[in-house]
Amino acid sequence: MAEMGLAARIRANVERVMVGKGEVIELLLVALAAGGHVLIEDVPGTGKTMLAKSLARSLDASFRRIQFTPDLLPSDVTGVSYFNQQRGEFEFRPGPVFAQVLLADEINRATPRTQSALLECMEERQVTVDGVTHPLPRPFLVLATQNPVEQEGTFPLPEAQLDRFLLKLPSGYPTAEEELAMLERFRSADPFQELQPVASAQDVVALQQAVPKVYVARPVQQYIVDLVRATRSAAGVELGVSPRGSLALMRAAQALAAVRGREYVLPDDVQYLARPVLTHRVVASPQLRLRGRGAAEVMDEVLASVPVPAEAVPKGVV
Repeated sequence: MAEMGLAARIRANVERVMVGKGEVIELLLVALAAGGHVLIEDVPGTGKTMLAKSLARSLDASFRRIQFTPDLLPSDVTGVSYFNQQRGEFEFRPGPVFAQVLLADEINRATPRTQSALLECMEERQVTVDGVTHPLPRPFLVLATQNPVEQEGTFPLPEAQLDRFLLKLPSGYPTAEEELAMLERFRSADPFQELQPVASAQDVVALQQAVPKVYVARPVQQYIVDLVRATRSAAGVELGVSPRGSLALMRAAQALAAVRGREYVLPDDVQYLARPVLTHRVVASPQLRLRGRGAAEVMDEVLASVPVPAEAVPKGVV
């Protein structure tokens, strides 16, 4: 499939800069293909900004970075209308959100008012200022980060906004071998400076248009529904996954199949994506958290308890 070749080119190009991030890069490609957004939770210095920049350059896409702080205003994100004295009329000055790849760095440091400025951008792919709607460029991918260590001066993302992210990923520290390889790679030069685009924005849009055509058998659809419904009745859960989560898991599984060169979804695709797609949509009760358990443990139990269907791909699909 052409989609597999495109995804392989992008991944190989990003890996010229990033070391030991193969799984994270693949999941970013899944989000890109599905038209979703990604929340990366990790400590500073683990390559989140470089990952976003490398992806943007590989796609020949525009890239902007917003450092979220408590004094950041919604207009600092979306843009503002100002009066042009020379023309005698109001004009719109686009904000940094008008980019194809947007890095929202430390998003939980901004106030809820500013965080909510991204909601329309992420869901509708548009910005409305003073009653005028401005479309965002395509493709449009938001990579948001938050630091799980520092809690002072932060504003946790509400469930409504967490639900807008297709995937939530930990980046993680590299292994000793990967860190040594990184030092060797950056010893005499910065490979990012030599990175060249390997795909166009049109290529990505074509990939996104192909994803909904990936076949999902009825037993696989039922498996998705069973997983999601199991989160709603699991012990210690205050709020389970909504129907939006079901749709997100199916679309992510279709995107993963396309990225891996298949025209159909396997139950393994659903299993692989269940944790990054569903865990941040589960709200554990305070009692469960007091026992040192949370949404991740709930998802582990759900995946272990829900039967996996036999592969059901009708003839003619493969």
